[in-house]
Amino acid sequence: MADITHDPIYNTVDRDNFLSLIEVDRYGERTDAFDGIISATRDHFWDPTDAQYIDFDAEPFDVKTELLMPRDFTVELNCAVADRLDEGQQIQLANESSRFTLSSILHGEQGAFSLSASLCQIMRDPGAQEYASNQAREEARHVTGFAKYINKRWGTPISCGPTLAGLLDEIVQSGEVYKKLIGMQMLIEGLAMGAFATLQAKTNDPTLKRLVQLVMSDEAFHHRFGKIWADKTVPKLTEDEHEKVEDWAAKCFKVLLFNLVNAEQKQAIYPQFGLEWEWVRGAVMEAFTNEDRRKSMTEGTNIFRVLIKTLLKAGIITDRTKDVYAAWVDMNELQREDDEVAGYDIAEATVEQLREINSKRRVMSKALRG
Repeated sequence: MADITHDPIYNTVDRDNFLSLIEVDRYGERTDAFDGIISATRDHFWDPTDAQYIDFDAEPFDVKTELLMPRDFTVELNCAVADRLDEGQQIQLANESSRFTLSSILHGEQGAFSLSASLCQIMRDPGAQEYASNQAREEARHVTGFAKYINKRWGTPISCGPTLAGLLDEIVQSGEVYKKLIGMQMLIEGLAMGAFATLQAKTNDPTLKRLVQLVMSDEAFHHRFGKIWADKTVPKLTEDEHEKVEDWAAKCFKVLLFNLVNAEQKQAIYPQFGLEWEWVRGAVMEAFTNEDRRKSMTEGTNIFRVLIKTLLKAGIITDRTKDVYAAWVDMNELQREDDEVAGYDIAEATVEQLREINSKRRVMSKALRG
């Protein structure tokens, strides 16, 4: 399979060529590059159907009367849109916006699940394949967790916005590993870590806070998988290959920046409030300028700041495309920061909690077996 590959642990086979996966020599060519994050799976195991980890019924939350996120989190409530709504409608619109965000996260988790499963079909190295299967299991529980939460609060999720749906489809269907790993492990996971850090810090719902903490304990390891690829691959790229990777990442960034959460993507939520999405878009654009966008990106948990930092630290951004990102953030400041992205401290603290829970479960299981 044609791909940008400079380390044999990322070699691939055609997804329909199963016979190549049972060649006898292949089994002895297993990398140990992923052993650390594979073995850590035991420590951060959790089960979204087990109340010992998260109880979706423990703390009721009324999305009709309580704000899930602070008021300033909803851009529509900070412009002329709010003038057309009474207090109750404003709360409901804010929570519908949060529902859209959480639905997008759910769709992203399904994309990550499907992508990880697709890597199991094409990765030739048994160690890389094993890691991909572990991640698929973890992404599957994220799908379950967010589906249960959305069902509890609203009943059903909102359909995926066209921009995110299109990018997820391109990444999952691609036969090129660099698109899968940059697209999912860096772009989508980078956005997710920023979103999770923000949700965890600002949500008024303890159940959502707990769910996000648990998911972050997995995502931090998924992000490291992408970093391993970058460390082993990016320095060895030819000039043409680097340009190909760099340009694709920049294109995806621009598409996401301007289209991920705009009024057109969220248009399904407005009719119930008697609002036309085109008018909402105009009101938001009038109140929220590019300067406001730049200011928001000074926050460490801003999803696009986290995404840019991920690409920069991976060596994907060079002077060729630096201006694409420098229009929004201080690239020199990002370069001086350490390599860790927003949310790693929360993830590590949650892993410690999970170690304790899982240790007690193992002791109890051993005692029951007598």
